[in-house]
Amino acid sequence: MRKRYIIAIAIIAGVFCFSRMSQSGVGIEAAAEKKADKELFKQVELFSDTLAIINTDYVDEVKPKDLIYGALKGMLASLDPHSQFMDPDTYAELKVDTEGKFGGLGIEITVKDGLLTVITPIEDTPAWKAGVKAKDKIVKINNELTRDMSLTDAVKKMRGKIGETVTLTVLREKEKKLLDLKIVRDIIKIQDIKSARILEDGIGYIRLIEFRENSASEMDKALDKLKKQGMSALILDLRNNPGGLLDVAADVAGKFIERDKLIVSTKGRVTGAEGQNLEFKSRDAAPITDMPMVILINEGSASGSEIVAGALQDYRRAIILGTKSFGKGSVQTIIPLSDGSALRLTTAKYYTPSGKVIHGKGVQPDIVVEEKYEETNDDKEPSADMKAEEIFDRIEKDKEQEPAPGAKPEEDYKTDNQLSRSIDVLKAVKLLKK
Repeated sequence: MRKRYIIAIAIIAGVFCFSRMSQSGVGIEAAAEKKADKELFKQVELFSDTLAIINTDYVDEVKPKDLIYGALKGMLASLDPHSQFMDPDTYAELKVDTEGKFGGLGIEITVKDGLLTVITPIEDTPAWKAGVKAKDKIVKINNELTRDMSLTDAVKKMRGKIGETVTLTVLREKEKKLLDLKIVRDIIKIQDIKSARILEDGIGYIRLIEFRENSASEMDKALDKLKKQGMSALILDLRNNPGGLLDVAADVAGKFIERDKLIVSTKGRVTGAEGQNLEFKSRDAAPITDMPMVILINEGSASGSEIVAGALQDYRRAIILGTKSFGKGSVQTIIPLSDGSALRLTTAKYYTPSGKVIHGKGVQPDIVVEEKYEETNDDKEPSADMKAEEIFDRIEKDKEQEPAPGAKPEEDYKTDNQLSRSIDVLKAVKLLKK
């Protein structure tokens, strides 16, 4: 009992000190701090008692580090799908990934409604070529059910040696069927701007794949090129753009808005906290403010794409066309810990210039144009509106597999109904201006 008591006191004292240091640093009033510490003491006592009981009474001896790591993983996972505890190996892997070149499939994923969900496939990656689509629900990875699988574990299973095949079983909402997609891992290299050309009648078209370090400068080059070719209107295609760097997204939006205008703000829980409450304003010296413009978005447009679309919509600078965006508008901060591990913690949310929340809501287009797709009526397949447990139970009972679809060739822009509609809108706007 004495050992258990010492362990409990040590844990409580450690958490108490952490609370005092973190709270005093952000200027919380003394009374509120005292009340919070009291409540923290009460709850930490329960945690420490449980830890002590496991340490002394569990059938097998468990390393204290494993217990603490397990508790931290569960704690962060209970907050939201984007917060996580990263052990030293996972954190080291993350730092390698930020160098911009890594082996994998080429998809952005999250957890939504208890299901591993594709935010978007990155264009020209193995996942894109295999036919993965935004909002596909990944229910199996290499025939292993993703039930209760964490985001980190899912990513690890999809990454590995270059050239190896990974089989994803996905539930596609619009087609209401299960698909087995065989994807070969490759080095993922992302080209910021996929296309920059004049379509017709002086209407320029730029397809921006992701917001990376050089995206703003690449955008300048694309705009200069199209201006020389006689561009008089612009379509900025942000479909299936998963986002990227916040400041770069703000810079791209600022190229079409008057200087010193608010683009996006981030707000956290703690007033005045460094890195949580920020404002990003337009700073382009010569923005394009008088050219008719359409921004294309869909359910695969997330984060930085939603910042650009939301800002230009609020200022009525561009017409937003397509379908509602994904709704990923939260800020994650990486906080390194003393043993080489780290926390990925959601610390703030994005707000458009008018104060609208992006997270969980997305950007609603001014003109809704659905993407064309083939509908099927197969009652044997699980429905996408079923709950996560019902979907996994149904899959476990059904052993039949669907054939993997082939990659579709790139279509001419006139066969893209959303793009064609954008051209019609800009022609109408240009006609009215005349």
